[in-house]
Amino acid sequence: MKRVVLRSVEPPRPVRTVRYVECQKNFAAAAGCYVVDGCREFMPSGAEGNTALTCAACGCHRSFHRKVES
Repeated sequence: MKRVVLRSVEPPRPVRTVRYVECQKNFAAAAGCYVVDGCREFMPSGAEGNTALTCAACGCHRSFHRKVES
């Protein structure tokens, strides 16, 4: 008896671009308030082509910036 293995073929996923926009870091969390620094867009610090994780404008990590996928 032969065994047959069926595999499902997934369609190719569309290419998504990811942008990081305004900073959401709460600088007054210790005081029980909500204050952001006003950084409007993530600007990577470091060399060209390097995937830097620190923002050149506000100095915080990329994860504090809102992620927009399109």
